Amino acid sequence: MENTTLTPGLYIVATPIGNLGDITLRAAEVLRGCDHVLAEDKRVSAKLLRHLGASKPMTAYNDHSDAADRARIVERLGREAVALVSDAGTPLISDPGYKLVRAAREAGIAVHTLPGPSAAIAALTLAGLPTDRFLFAGFLPPKAKARAEAIAEVGAVRATLVFYESGPRLGDTLEALRDALGARDAAVVREISKLHEETVTGPLVELAARYAKAGPKGEIVVVVGPPADAAEASDEELDSALRTALASESASRAAATVAAALAVPRKRAYARALELAGR
Repeated sequence: MENTTLTPGLYIVATPIGNLGDITLRAAEVLRGCDHVLAEDKRVSAKLLRHLGASKPMTAYNDHSDAADRARIVERLGREAVALVSDAGTPLISDPGYKLVRAAREAGIAVHTLPGPSAAIAALTLAGLPTDRFLFAGFLPPKAKARAEAIAEVGAVRATLVFYESGPRLGDTLEALRDALGARDAAVVREISKLHEETVTGPLVELAARYAKAGPKGEIVVVVGPPADAAEASDEELDSALRTALASESASRAAATVAAALAVPRKRAYARALELAGR
């Protein structure tokens, strides 16, 4: 594909998450035929371009890019075909690309997407957990309190949960998931499509114990099954759990924790927590 066949605009290009052979034919054609590449890390993208036999000027676009950077890029999009890539997988998934897409659309620039690899979707296919409904939650916060609050927020959702994580933080994350979500089935998937690809499945309690001392190397996806179908907790069960939680937590935090643990509506748990707290 020659450059002249690509009209000016933004091309969102999914790139391999491991094996370079996973790139699509269309993605390879666009990367060879575009005028410019926006890369999360230019060093990483340069390796892919060399593999494809392409040599393109590149500009970094990542978490450090600001409104001024986007304005310069949008101006370029009016006259050039520009490919947006992340280090691996589909751009905009857990990265700031959506701001650029929004700015391009506001300027009337054409935006094209080239579907391809995504670690979250690939991990779902490997985990052996329900896929009819799932929620992608990205990276959990690094601090314990914020992490627990985030898990409580999504824990009651009747869907399979998908998180990204790094090796050094995996043990703490699995412990937090175990404490909040109990014995749900889960999977730890790493190095997808690479030589040392691995999927370990089991209840959260077993996975938390397995990775308690040291997390594995590589990019990691944690997949957690949905809450089991069960009768909603009785008033007595709810009150007992709330009293225990209220001994060390605020009404709001206790309600969130208990709602996730008992799979009851958070509104119900919070209303009762306020009554028990004497408010």
